[in-house]
Amino acid sequence: QVQLAESGGGLVQAGGSLRLSCAASGRTFSNRSMGWFRQAPGKEREFVAAINWSGGSTYYADSVKGRFTISRDNAKNTVYLQMNSLKPEDTAVYYCAAGRYHYLSSYQYDYAYWGQGTQVTVSS
Repeated sequence: QVQLAESGGGLVQAGGSLRLSCAASGRTFSNRSMGWFRQAPGKEREFVAAINWSGGSTYYADSVKGRFTISRDNAKNTVYLQMNSLKPEDTAVYYCAAGRYHYLSSYQYDYAYWGQGTQVTVSS
């Protein structure tokens, strides 16, 4: 079992930055891939970024590529999402997820555990 808790969300102006953190507790964090997803009002939850178990491989949605960076610190059981050059369309609830496997994935069904989410609001 893995418990996840996101933090770092908030209100920011367009062009600004935020850093989300996801603290994991429980077993086997370091051998799982981790991902970030988001859900905007009235829309389905969508993939944002993923990182493999070691942090050596990452993958991004086209909409955030070049602006967001995912990273992890296995010693601290924490995964991060650095978000730069934020746009109003990035407004959503952001969810951290722990994968079923060690390799990264953009598919929600490859993730076994989910956090409660943290709100990110970007004003224009």
